[in-house]
Amino acid sequence: MAKKNKTTEKVNATTLAKKQREISIAEFFTKNRHLLGFDSPRRALLTTVKEGVDNSLDACEEAGILPELKIRISLVDGFDDRYRVEIEDNGPGILAKQIPNIFAKLLYGSKFHRLKMSRGQQGMGISAAGMYGQLTTGMPIRITSKPDVKKPAHYYELLIDTKKNEPKTIHREDVEWNEHTGTRVTIDLEAEYRRGQRSVEEYLLQTSIANPHVQVTYLPPEGAQMIFPRITEEMPADPREIKPHPYGVELGMLMKMAEATKARNLKTFLRRDFTRVSERVAGEICEAAALKPTLRPSRIDREAAGKLFRAIKQVKINNPPTDCVCPIGEELILKSLKKIVEAEFYTSVSRSPAVYRGNPFLVEAGIAYGIKGYEAEKQARMVRLANRVPLLHQQAACAITKSIGSIGWRGYGLNQPNGSLPIGPMLLMVHVASVWVPFTSESKEAIAHYPEIIKEIRLALQECGRKLGTHLRRKKRAAEETRKRAYMEKYIPHIGIALKDILTLDDKQEQRVVERLTGVLERSRKG
Repeated sequence: MAKKNKTTEKVNATTLAKKQREISIAEFFTKNRHLLGFDSPRRALLTTVKEGVDNSLDACEEAGILPELKIRISLVDGFDDRYRVEIEDNGPGILAKQIPNIFAKLLYGSKFHRLKMSRGQQGMGISAAGMYGQLTTGMPIRITSKPDVKKPAHYYELLIDTKKNEPKTIHREDVEWNEHTGTRVTIDLEAEYRRGQRSVEEYLLQTSIANPHVQVTYLPPEGAQMIFPRITEEMPADPREIKPHPYGVELGMLMKMAEATKARNLKTFLRRDFTRVSERVAGEICEAAALKPTLRPSRIDREAAGKLFRAIKQVKINNPPTDCVCPIGEELILKSLKKIVEAEFYTSVSRSPAVYRGNPFLVEAGIAYGIKGYEAEKQARMVRLANRVPLLHQQAACAITKSIGSIGWRGYGLNQPNGSLPIGPMLLMVHVASVWVPFTSESKEAIAHYPEIIKEIRLALQECGRKLGTHLRRKKRAAEETRKRAYMEKYIPHIGIALKDILTLDDKQEQRVVERLTGVLERSRKG
């Protein structure tokens, strides 16, 4: 006799409510670590190095210290798939009370709420790397940091409580370390080490292009030590933090800002909490919105906020200031390109700043053509940079790739398959700098396709392309002239013999004819 199936429990709102609970951000990214760039052992190694280097460079530059970085990757004893990554800098160090939150708590940092160019944006990278190491090896992230040269360094071993997104201190002590300030981070993780494209070596090479003021010493798990020397002792300008631009604020954010402001009236709120809003512009916005300038911002309801939001779009407001972004500069781009590749032609351009969604940004581009040892029939090599950080993955999804493929490179003398990269022995470099780079994901590997950004990238590359086209045309003309001279040099003696037979010249006369023809050839070569 067949057994009866168990009756399933009746599901209702009460039983569903019992199953629902809050999910911490750390718990979410534990299951979705691919969103942060830890989707494979090989990429995990690169992402860990990248996040540590980003933090070190931002800290050094904010403190006005010329960065000196040491990166060591070594195979952990007894394992063939576990590596130890150590990243050390000469930065300002970190206060002891801040170390646990910075390195073992996701979405904790100082850069998310400010409008100023920086490498990190979300306060997630280095703590995510520590979390990945914890998941794959069980080992804590180890931090040694010295903020005061006269005092010992702070040493911490930390784990992340993923259910609460809170740091757990496993060990803490003061230690003697270094004669200067700085920080060293050590992470053990399951990884795969390879050379070539999208490798740690390639990342550090491109980092040296984007940051010519940085000195990097790299000790790989195999092979000799590598040094990427700085090519300038001059620090980049320190970008200035700015306030939000009215054109870049959405309705919900506008309501939130009005609720949180310390200003006592609407007009003061517009002037103090936004950039490029003068007394006159604030008055025009109030008038266009039909709201009293003396209205308390905290009393702005949804209807009034809607009027204010629409009025902002109607009033002409100047673009935001541009000293919040820091370009590499045309001269340093050329020096960086010459440092990494030997080519016959170099050019660079740094565009004037532009705006997308109220956010200032600028685009720089550089080309090195005629690279020695590069196959002429291969696609051009591409270097994508955002806020001085190399982007090695998600190439097809990036606005930079789309912009390069949309340009007609044939007009500049290059071969190009439809909608693809040009063909030739060349390197194309594009750098996008902004107070808020619109990445397509949390892994920060591709730039979103904003029309304003694509337009600026195209204009920068087209300017470089015109210079390259001029060079290639001159090169082609010179090659044609050389070919013609070679013909003349080859046939001059034969012409002399033929003229001798026709004109019955003696040997001396024949010699004079050849000398005259040779003189004409020499003058054409010089002129």
